[in-house]
Amino acid sequence: MVSTEFPPMPGGVGRYTFNLTQSLRKLGLEVLVVCNDKGKGDFYGLSPKNKENAQVLLNLVSEVKPDVVHIQFEPGLYGLSFDLTNPRHSMTYLDSFYRENKKVPVVTTFHTGFKLSQWLNPASLIKKDGRIGSLGIPLRFLIRSWKYFLNYRAFRNLIVEKLRISNAGIMLSYYMSGIFGGGKVIYHGSEPSVYPKPSKEIARSYFSLPQEKKIALAVGFKTATKGWDILKNMNLPENWIMVMNSSKSYYNKENYDIKLKENNLNGNKNTIIDLQKGFLSDEELSMLFYAADVVLLPYKVISASGVMFDALAHGLPFIATDLNFFKEFSRQGLGITVKRMPNEFSNAIKRLEKNYSIYIETVNSFKNNLKWDFVAKQHASIYSSVINKNNKKEIFA
Repeated sequence: MVSTEFPPMPGGVGRYTFNLTQSLRKLGLEVLVVCNDKGKGDFYGLSPKNKENAQVLLNLVSEVKPDVVHIQFEPGLYGLSFDLTNPRHSMTYLDSFYRENKKVPVVTTFHTGFKLSQWLNPASLIKKDGRIGSLGIPLRFLIRSWKYFLNYRAFRNLIVEKLRISNAGIMLSYYMSGIFGGGKVIYHGSEPSVYPKPSKEIARSYFSLPQEKKIALAVGFKTATKGWDILKNMNLPENWIMVMNSSKSYYNKENYDIKLKENNLNGNKNTIIDLQKGFLSDEELSMLFYAADVVLLPYKVISASGVMFDALAHGLPFIATDLNFFKEFSRQGLGITVKRMPNEFSNAIKRLEKNYSIYIETVNSFKNNLKWDFVAKQHASIYSSVINKNNKKEIFA
């Protein structure tokens, strides 16, 4: 199992890889993990800064002789380098492994994938300061937009190439599968870490949260693309409050300081509660989801949302920006998608409240698809298939 990010390192890919690994081991599979030296895997050496990531993996394959290599592919975690003068030379530091490995079958799970419209969105995230002041904003916007445009085809080709070379590709949604034209869809696994389910009163007491109000929850990395800037301008219904908890991304340096405590709604200090607890343990995260009534996802861009899957696993519907990934699940009655505007999110809470029991029933039915045992069995079936095909090729050769 290959993932630069792995607990105790914070990060959604690492948490996903850990839970999948544990579930596969419960099925009786021997799973060895290679990760960054800050994670607790079985082997180390991977880093976004290590230009020898591919060689690290090639050496391990020769030494360990696994039946299959499963790569959790998030390009930035393995070192992503764009060449603006010749986009075909853009690369990750893992690319040569895919081309040179001839010994074992490879399965790749793709954690990132964008259409061009979303890919260009981060180009608008220009800081409004600098040596040339606000007059330089249009120029910086144009430069960054052009760079993103040139890089998109290179980024997409990097994904498509790995999907083509891999013996099997796994996508976390039909939206992502559609972008790249293939891959088996297996939803991001998620289950509560606290059993049995505590009462809402107990869960709220754990964080000293009000008992009498309904809670809209925002949780995750504090990066600009998460879109939290609109939350401070929401006019929540009278019987609702917002609870937030954010953490800094381990690798993404574009952490966004919203300063929520200085921007409480209508001067009411009790409307927004910022827990400021940083990266939560699985148990703490479960308690926080159990304390809430809905999760807010005002993202500017998204490939797949572990927070959404976590919320669904805890029986919570969502309200999200009307991006294609979220639409795939809102069409199943699991939440509501709206324009990324404060009043749209506020009105969506009112709509959700009117039909809340229907959303809860739909979510509780869907969440069985996210159980890690079910997800692990789907992975084990893929491993078995690619191993058998590889063995037949060897026999024929």
